Amino acid sequence: MDEPRVLAPAVPVADRVFRAVVRSCGVLVLLIMGGIGLFLAYQAIPTLDVLGWSFFTENRWRPESNQLGILSIALGTLQVALVAILIAVPVALGTALYISEYAPLKVRRTLVALLDLMAAVPSVIYGLWGFFFLQGEIIYLSRWLSRNLSFLPFFKVETDTTAAVWEKSQYTSSIFICGVVVSMMVIPITASVMREVFSSAPVGEREAALALGSTRWGVVRSVVLPFGRGGIIGGTMLGLGRALGETIAVALIISPAFDVKFRPLEKGGNTISQLIALRFGESSPFQLSALLAAGLVLFLFTLLINVLASTVVARSRSGAATEI
Repeated sequence: MDEPRVLAPAVPVADRVFRAVVRSCGVLVLLIMGGIGLFLAYQAIPTLDVLGWSFFTENRWRPESNQLGILSIALGTLQVALVAILIAVPVALGTALYISEYAPLKVRRTLVALLDLMAAVPSVIYGLWGFFFLQGEIIYLSRWLSRNLSFLPFFKVETDTTAAVWEKSQYTSSIFICGVVVSMMVIPITASVMREVFSSAPVGEREAALALGSTRWGVVRSVVLPFGRGGIIGGTMLGLGRALGETIAVALIISPAFDVKFRPLEKGGNTISQLIALRFGESSPFQLSALLAAGLVLFLFTLLINVLASTVVARSRSGAATEI
C-alpha cells in the first residue's frame, strides 16, 4: 500500500546561518548577565559572612567601625526612582500621544529628532543643569508643597515653613530635586518607546472608529491606548530601570545622608549607585566587598523589575484588548 511521504523542506543556508547567529547572541546575553550576577554574588560573600542579615537592616555606613548597611540607601534609591517615574510617565505619555496622533507631519519629524537628541545628552549635563539652575528655582515649589501638604508625612520638612526668613538650605540637595532631574533623563526613553507603539496601531481600526462617528480622542481612547498598553508598561519599566541606576546626576545634586526617612522634600539622602561611585576609590578590601554586595542588591532590583515588566507585557500584548 502507498504510504504518505514525509515532506522535509530544506531550509536555505542563509536562514540557518541567521538562526544560528541570533540564537548565539541570545545565549551570549544570558551568559553575560549570569556572569555579572555570579561575580557580584561571589564578591559579596565576605561581607555577608561577617555582617549577615544586618547588612540589609542596618542604616549606617561607618567603615571605621564595620557598621555597614544598605537599608537607608536602598530606600533612597527607591524614592528617587519613584519621584522620577511619577513625573516622567504622564509627561512621556502625553508627549508620545501628541507626536503620534496630533502633531503635523513637519512638526512631528522635528519633535522626534529633539526627543532622540534629549536621550543622547550625557547625564552629567543634566546633573550640572539641576545643580546650578533647577535647584535654586524648585526650592520654592518644595516649600509650597511642605506648607500646604505637610499633613501628609512624605511632604513634611523639619523646619518652620511659615517663618518670614525661611531656611532654604533645608530644601536643597533633596531626593525630590534629584528625582525631577532624573525624570528629565527618563522622559525621552519612555516617550520614544510609547510613540513607536502608538504609531503601530492598526490603520484599519482607526478608520473604522472614525467611520462609526468617533472623534480623534475617541480613536485614541478606544484604539491607540488599548493597542499600546504593552508599550506603556514596557516604556515605564525601562525608565524605572534607568532611574534606579542613575549615578552622576545623583552624585552632583543629592547631599549624602544615611537616614531612614520618607521625606523627599527634605535635604539629604543616598542611593546605591551614588554610594558605589563616591566610596569605590577609597575602600579597603572589606569595604569594597560591601560595595559590591550593594551592587548585587541593585542588580537584583533591576532584574526583578525587568522580569515583572516582561511578564506584564506578555500578558497584555499590544492590540490584545483593542475594541471599537
